[in-house]
Amino acid sequence: MLASACGGGSQDSANAGNSLAGKISAGGSPPPAAFGVTDSGGFLTVTSGAGLVFKVDENGGNITSIKYNDGPELQSQTKGSHIASGLGATVSYSVSGSVAKITLTTSTLIHYLLVRANENNIYMGTYVTAEPSVGELRWITRLNSTVLTNVPTESRIADNTGAIESTDIFGLANGETRSKYYGNQRAIDLSIRGVTGSNIGIFMVYGNRESSSGGPFYRDIQNQTGGDTEVYNYMNSGHNQTEADRMGFHGPYAVMFTTGATPAIPDMSWMGSYNLSGWIDASGRGKVVGNGLAGMDGNYAYTVGFANATAQYWTAASTTNGNFVRSGMKPGTYTMSVYKGELAVYTETVAVSAGGTTTLNTRTIQGDPSADTAVWRIGDWDGTPRELKNGQTFNVRHPSDVRNASWGPVTYNIGAATNSFPAAQWKDLNSPTTVTFNLSAAQVANHTVRIGITGAYAGGRPNIKINAWTATAQGASTQPNSRSLTTGSYRGNNTMYSFSVPASAFVTGTNTMTISVVSGSSGTTYLSPAFAFDALDML
Repeated sequence: MLASACGGGSQDSANAGNSLAGKISAGGSPPPAAFGVTDSGGFLTVTSGAGLVFKVDENGGNITSIKYNDGPELQSQTKGSHIASGLGATVSYSVSGSVAKITLTTSTLIHYLLVRANENNIYMGTYVTAEPSVGELRWITRLNSTVLTNVPTESRIADNTGAIESTDIFGLANGETRSKYYGNQRAIDLSIRGVTGSNIGIFMVYGNRESSSGGPFYRDIQNQTGGDTEVYNYMNSGHNQTEADRMGFHGPYAVMFTTGATPAIPDMSWMGSYNLSGWIDASGRGKVVGNGLAGMDGNYAYTVGFANATAQYWTAASTTNGNFVRSGMKPGTYTMSVYKGELAVYTETVAVSAGGTTTLNTRTIQGDPSADTAVWRIGDWDGTPRELKNGQTFNVRHPSDVRNASWGPVTYNIGAATNSFPAAQWKDLNSPTTVTFNLSAAQVANHTVRIGITGAYAGGRPNIKINAWTATAQGASTQPNSRSLTTGSYRGNNTMYSFSVPASAFVTGTNTMTISVVSGSSGTTYLSPAFAFDALDML
């Protein structure tokens, strides 16, 4: 049922559509039906006036039909498109001039669908005061997979031979792997992405991530294609998420329809005029201006991130002088982190006021481990394992995928190719990792061995043995309570383990260090305790 009915605007639009329905253009095809909303048979039928027509079930709020340019049904007919997993929301609508607004309401969530006349876009925003009962806040567009056939390969699970892990990671007959966890972009890279078919393209515009969680380098699900072609906008989830869920207004974001070409990202600021709960206008926001970063490494990009309990933001620092500007921020006090690659190398607290500018003079980076002179070093201190063996595959396939090189166990001789050192180590798979290095008589002294990890599973952390000496095991790092290295992410909470090694542990000539996985938990193969390496060195 409708919580409220629209006014005369929708009736005028509906009448205009009926008057055009029988007209034939000079080319012999009927013109698109006129913009408006029709309330009939338990459904709201929304017509853009430019070719897009979709239906919203008034009993819950799912989209049950999508058609474009009088083409085939685009909506999956097994499941609707919806927020979360469908919430049984109360549905209301209104039409104001050239904008139709549909509002889906539950006790803890309000979801908005807005359509502007003569635009083939569904603009959206979601306001929440509590996480949905499914434990995830996401918009899912469930599409007809026989029509939308050009999809990301990594998340195409059709023709699989069965699940190889849990119920969401699948194997193919040729030994390759597929999952909705693979092929996803970092939050900092989210802009627009879609799927296409013959004369049709459907694209998600991800919009503002300020109320999502995980920071600039977090990845979450964007696609899955099996029985349906699914296009997601994940705003919160439990998928190796490093921060608590943020409430409030998520968005704006949009689903855009074209004949196949990727469209330009639209300006969505106009949505603020339509009484969306939690929306904060530009006048209620502030900005931070940074006048330089000293101590940058010219081989890396630097990102400046801001986070508190209600919002997150980021911006790139200039590669020449480290200047940066981040505008559009909610008022509040933030932890500002400067990232070299994906590794935080500087932090401080910054306050932002509505309508104000917070100016920071030159900040000097002091937390980069690479600045320390090392006897030897493996990998780059950049917060990622990407330069290591199989390090670039975490995000696109399961570690067991036949296309990966063998994980080992590996014996690595200092000076060998960096990509021959494993990007991750599992207790039940490729442990221990062995490192050999030479020391002169003068170098037989007290040293510190540092091992950086980007994330861990089941409490896994490194411990070392050098020749006959064994380090005392250290405690587990704080990490998300989630599968990680198998679900498309190497990223948790970057942690450095530091071991003070006495001179008596070393010998002149060849020394052997073994790295083991320590954990109070157990598991098998790729679900045994594990961690991903960032870098390691000896000072």
